[in-house]
Amino acid sequence: MLFFALLLEVTWILATGGGHHWTYEGPHGQDHWPSSYPECGSDAQSPIDIQTDSVTFDPELPALQPHGYDQLGTESLDLHNNGHTVQLSLPPTLYLGGLPRKYVAAQLHLHWGQKGSPGGSEHQINSEATAAELHIVHYDSESYDSLSEAAQKPQGLAVLGILIEVGEAENPGYEHILSHLHEISHKDQKTSVPPFSVRELLPPQLDQFFRYNGSLTTPPCYQSVLWTVFNRRAQISVGQLERLQQTLFSTEDEPSEALVQNYRAPQPLNQRTIFASFVPVGPMYTTGEMLSLGVGILLGCLCLLLAVYFIARKIRRKRLGNRKSVVFTSARATTET
Repeated sequence: MLFFALLLEVTWILATGGGHHWTYEGPHGQDHWPSSYPECGSDAQSPIDIQTDSVTFDPELPALQPHGYDQLGTESLDLHNNGHTVQLSLPPTLYLGGLPRKYVAAQLHLHWGQKGSPGGSEHQINSEATAAELHIVHYDSESYDSLSEAAQKPQGLAVLGILIEVGEAENPGYEHILSHLHEISHKDQKTSVPPFSVRELLPPQLDQFFRYNGSLTTPPCYQSVLWTVFNRRAQISVGQLERLQQTLFSTEDEPSEALVQNYRAPQPLNQRTIFASFVPVGPMYTTGEMLSLGVGILLGCLCLLLAVYFIARKIRRKRLGNRKSVVFTSARATTET
C-alpha cells in the first residue's frame, strides 16, 4: 500500500501538475507554464546549463551514498506511462546518505528527444546536452511525512540527475525498463517490472558531481529540489535510445501522439551558486568554437597551398625565362662567330 501511495503522490506532483493540462510545446507548452503555474516563472528554476568555469569547488561536500541501490528487493516495481514520461516506482528501502538529511527514494523517470534531433537531456554541461537524462526522486523523510508535503518545502526533495549518452554496447541496467515500454505504449497504461539493482542505472563512478538548489522541471515547478547532477555519464546503445524515442505515446487513444521531446529548456541561473565536488577542467573551446577553428585551419591550409603553388609557378617561369635567355645569348654568339 505504501508503494501505491507514493506512486500516486509523485504522479500528482510531477505529472498532473495539480490537474491543469500542460505540454512541452504548443499553446500549453513550457513558455506558457507560468500562466497556470506561477512558480514556473520564479528565479530558482531547473534545469540549468552548468558552466564549469563558473562553479565553486567545495572540498567539504560529503560523498554521495546511495543505500539499497544495489539490492534487488522482493516486490515488483510499477512502470507507468503518465503521458509526460515513463515513470518507475521505487521502494523506500532506497535512500541517500551524504546529504543534510535522510532522503528516501520515491520514483525515477526519463527525459529524451526524438530520433534525428540532437539533445534530449534537461541539464547541460558547458552548453552541451546529451541524448537523454534520468531523474531519481527522493524526499526528506526526517522532516516530512509524505512526498506531497515535502515537495512544497525548501530542500524537501533531493533529485539525482544522470546524463545519458549513446555508447557502443547495450546497457543491461536500462534494459530492465526499456524492455517493458511496449507494454505501456499509451498514456495511463501500467505494468510490473521485476526488481533489479537500480545502481546499474548510475555512472560507474559517483565522485564527481554538481550540487545546486533548484526546482521540479515540470509543473508546478516547486523550488524545493536539492539537485545532484553527475559529471560522468551513463551510456545506452543506439537501439535502446531509439526504443525510448519511438515506443511511447502521450495519448490514450487514436490518433496517437508520440511521446518525444519531453525536456525543459535550461533556465536562468540568476544569483545561485553551483557547487562541485571536484575541480572541473572545462573545455578550452565550445563545440561551435571548435568547428569554427577547424574551418579556419582548413581555409588557412588551403590558402597556404595556393600561395606555395603560385610561388613555385612563378619561380618555374623565372627559371624558364633565364634558361631561354641563356640559350638565346648562346645562339646569338654562335651566329656572330
